[in-house]
Amino acid sequence: MYFIFSYLIGCVMFGYWVMRLVYREDIRSVGSGNVGARNGGRLRGAPAFAAIFLGDALKGASVILLGRYLNYAEPLLLLGLGFAIIGHIKPITLKFKGGKGVSTFIGGMLALEPWLAFVIIISFLVLYPFTKSFTLSGLGAFLAIPATIMIKSGNWLSCVISLSLCCFGKIA
Repeated sequence: MYFIFSYLIGCVMFGYWVMRLVYREDIRSVGSGNVGARNGGRLRGAPAFAAIFLGDALKGASVILLGRYLNYAEPLLLLGLGFAIIGHIKPITLKFKGGKGVSTFIGGMLALEPWLAFVIIISFLVLYPFTKSFTLSGLGAFLAIPATIMIKSGNWLSCVISLSLCCFGKIA
């Protein structure tokens, strides 16, 4: 039941609803056509980006917090987050054409371990001077998450699941 609920939470597409209700347009037919925060921000600026990002991040956080409330172990929490990300990438509500899941991933990981924000920021700042690319530095920063989880908890399963989640958006 937790995984079904997680998927359905992921299917709530904040990009679609923010753009539809506030700006009276279908985000799928403008800009890149992606329903995520990046497309909303390009089209309508920082307020749209922030609203969409926060909404999508809250999906990931809510799944983790619900799992914690139910006393699920960390690997199950991460699997629940995976289902929320799948819901975001392949939402039944938008004919299985969603976003990339980055905001949902970030929200879930920060709800799992809030100090991961520092890992992401520091990793990004270390990598950026070498790559000169926000995308590559961001990907590298995300890949620091599984390593950090492994060092902190020693839980190989959590490490493997979080690594899979980091890579999932690129293969879905």
